Amino acid sequence: MSSRAVVLPEALDLESPGRRDYWVALEHDTMWGVQLIPLTVFVGPSAEPGRGLVAFGSTHGNEYEGPSAIKGLLQEIEADRVQGRIILIPVLNPEAFRTGTRDSVGADGVNLNRAFVEKAGLGAPLGGITHRIARFVREQIWPHVHVVLDLHSGGQQIRFDPCASFHPIDDPEQAKATAETARWFGTPLIMVYQNRTPGLLTSEAERLGKITVGTELGWGEAVLSKGVRYGRQGVLAAAVHHGQLAGTIEPIDHHASGTQKCAAIVDFECYVPAPFAGHYEEVLRCGTRVKRGELVGRLHDFARIDEPGWPVTAPVEGIVVGQAWGARVRQGQFICCVGLEQPW
Repeated sequence: MSSRAVVLPEALDLESPGRRDYWVALEHDTMWGVQLIPLTVFVGPSAEPGRGLVAFGSTHGNEYEGPSAIKGLLQEIEADRVQGRIILIPVLNPEAFRTGTRDSVGADGVNLNRAFVEKAGLGAPLGGITHRIARFVREQIWPHVHVVLDLHSGGQQIRFDPCASFHPIDDPEQAKATAETARWFGTPLIMVYQNRTPGLLTSEAERLGKITVGTELGWGEAVLSKGVRYGRQGVLAAAVHHGQLAGTIEPIDHHASGTQKCAAIVDFECYVPAPFAGHYEEVLRCGTRVKRGELVGRLHDFARIDEPGWPVTAPVEGIVVGQAWGARVRQGQFICCVGLEQPW
């Protein structure tokens, strides 16, 4: 039986020293009951107001490396090593996690990673559970942390070269701290991506001046062991280097070997949308360096069985960052993304 306390968001104690384990209760939209968000907080003797680290898993409900890594850290982190404040939320989006879907299809149908918009959670038309989760993060989490880690995977839609990610950041100190935090995940790729999409959790955290790193740690609705390893490493390294956890940590994998690449997919020209619905065939693996015009994959129309597949070519010279994961793709879906390689 769980010993977690079931509390309303306003009853959370994120200030008192020690460890506390909660189920945060948000009223259910249809069932007579509540949605329960697991949250564990460690507060050490040197905790400062407004400073701490939060790690989120399952912002999308079909991405599992983040939840697995954070769940493991609930047992691994020793409370007497915590100096500041560490908040761990393995499953931020319980409704989407329940249905194993990107969006909350069993509730309001909203994508939590598009829900951080003006007036989220404050009533119709933005009063459903997903927007109320965004409001919970804004009101209860943001005031207590300065480091935000949002652990994603590709779900069923796209396979990435495993990466840690962030947006272009104007402030040079924030940008430097963010890039260093991202590198410590040990992933083969660091991805700098476009910031046009409204309602992103990470975009809001960055605008608030927080050191914010996202990830893509897997694909295919699986739990990849290397992705879990990267997630664990990134959270622990951030906690140590930002003064929230005592001790030292060694770099791993591509960070340790100096083989990390950095690629930017800020420009729309980096993306290839499917011109028709069909089936995608990978030719080159993610992470491959390519020239502009080089064949990366093929898009097949099996209603035209005698025609060759449509060649999916690199739109720019750079690194293949991501490709369609499932073979079946919709018209307009991004089926290939090539990032412009960036100097360190």
